Amino acid sequence: MKKIKGLGVSVGAFVVAVSANAWAQNGAASSVPASASGASAMVASGAATPETGRKANRALRRRVYAAISQHREISAGNISVVARDGAVTLNGTVTDATQIDKVAEITKGVPGVTSVTNKLSVQRRPFGSQ
Repeated sequence: MKKIKGLGVSVGAFVVAVSANAWAQNGAASSVPASASGASAMVASGAATPETGRKANRALRRRVYAAISQHREISAGNISVVARDGAVTLNGTVTDATQIDKVAEITKGVPGVTSVTNKLSVQRRPFGSQ
């Protein structure tokens, strides 16, 4: 019984030691110069960190929403905007077919937008409504 308990404690200590070592290695990799590590190629290329990338994407999405909302004839409530590194995807529905191209043109005019993927469709009216 004591042997089993001792074996369990030693296995647990081994798992903790290996986990701590692996965790320390992951943290040390970020301190290696960009030229010495292939994993740090993103840093060497001048790409933004994930946190600043998310902030930039969020800010671009807000700018696109603001530009669309400037046009009162377009109901932006059913439009979803996804921004990633300047590429914007529009999803959702609009009330009129002419608004599909109008929303895409508005989005292309927003500073920071590099491309627009337009997946908008015309909202169907329920039967019996006019």
